[in-house]
Amino acid sequence: MVNLTLYGLDPSPPVRAVKLTLAALQIAYKYVNVNVLKREQLSAAYLAKNPQGTVPMLEDGAVCFWDSHAIMAYLVRKYAKDDALYPKDFYRRAVVDQRLHFESGVVFANALISVTKLVLFKGVTAVPKERIEAIVEAYDFTEAFLKNNNYIAGDQLTIADFSLISSLSSMLAYVEIDAVKYPRITAWMQRMQQLPYYEENAKGARLFVASVKKANFTVLP
Repeated sequence: MVNLTLYGLDPSPPVRAVKLTLAALQIAYKYVNVNVLKREQLSAAYLAKNPQGTVPMLEDGAVCFWDSHAIMAYLVRKYAKDDALYPKDFYRRAVVDQRLHFESGVVFANALISVTKLVLFKGVTAVPKERIEAIVEAYDFTEAFLKNNNYIAGDQLTIADFSLISSLSSMLAYVEIDAVKYPRITAWMQRMQQLPYYEENAKGARLFVASVKKANFTVLP
C-alpha cells in the first residue's frame, strides 16, 4: 500500500514538478500545505524531519527526504511501471540528469529564485538588470536544447520536462517568451500544456505570476 505525504505549496516550482510526476504516475498521496511566508517550514517539528527547512518534502511511510529532483527520481524508480520518465539506459539517464542540473543551477537558482528573493521576499523595488538577463540566458539555453527534440532530454517526456516547465512557466512573470525568438520553447510549452494532468502545474504557476505582478518593482537600466 502506498502511503505518501507531500509537503509544499502550489506556487513553488519544485513542488509543482513533483506534483506533475505524481499525477503522471497516477499515485494517490496526502498533500500538506506549508505556509513559507509564515515560516512554517522552520518550525521545530518540520526541521526535525528536514533540517534545511525546504519544500517540497516527501514522506513515504517511515522514510522522509526532500529536493524535487531526488523525489521525482525516487518516485519513478520505486512506483513507475516502466522507466520512460527516468530511463535506465546510461546515456539517456545522463542526459536527463544534465537537464535536471541545468534546471536547478542555471534556471532556478541563477535566474528564477535570484530575482524572486528580491521581489517577493525582500521587497526590493529596483531589480538589477543582470537578474533579468539571467532569465533571458536561460531561455536561450533551453531553445538550444530543444533544437532537435520534442522534449528537453530527447523525444520522450521525462521528469526533466516536469522540472523545467515548473520554472519556465514561473519566469513568464518577469520575461514573456517571444514566440518568434523562441519557437521551440513555445511549441514545447504547448506540448506540455496538452498533458491531461498539466493543471497540477498551471494552478500554482498562475498564483506565482499573480504574486509577482502585484509587486511594485522596476528593472534598473
